[in-house]
Amino acid sequence: MSHMGYTEAPDGWWREFVLAKPARTAKLAVTRKDGSPHIAPVWVDLDGPDVVFLTARDTVKGKSILRDGRVALCFDDERPPFNFVTITGQAVIDEDPDQLKYWAGRTAARYMGADRADEYADRNGVPGEMVVRVKVGKVVAVQNVSD
Repeated sequence: MSHMGYTEAPDGWWREFVLAKPARTAKLAVTRKDGSPHIAPVWVDLDGPDVVFLTARDTVKGKSILRDGRVALCFDDERPPFNFVTITGQAVIDEDPDQLKYWAGRTAARYMGADRADEYADRNGVPGEMVVRVKVGKVVAVQNVSD
């Protein structure tokens, strides 16, 4: 379907876009306790139908996820034709030490290279961090915004 010149992407295309190289950060949107918006970049990976990232419990992101769990993510290509994907869903957390270390290394490998995965697993896969697994509710995937 076309909207004012751009095109909804085919089913499944969003997964390729999210996993494209070089790796794009996701912009994570959550709400603060007072209801005001907060947005921050996060490193992500996909695991089956879920989007996975890490954050600390004591950050604005972490506190919001623990309090509410509703999240939105945006991925975009800032070059023409300006494709983008937005995802809304429910976050589920995991603080298992083995999962923290695994996902810290796996996401770091996507963004920093496989040779640095262990370094980031040791640095980021620690108590106080959480693995956040987003159960995808809605995906909007749009191609060719500028066409």
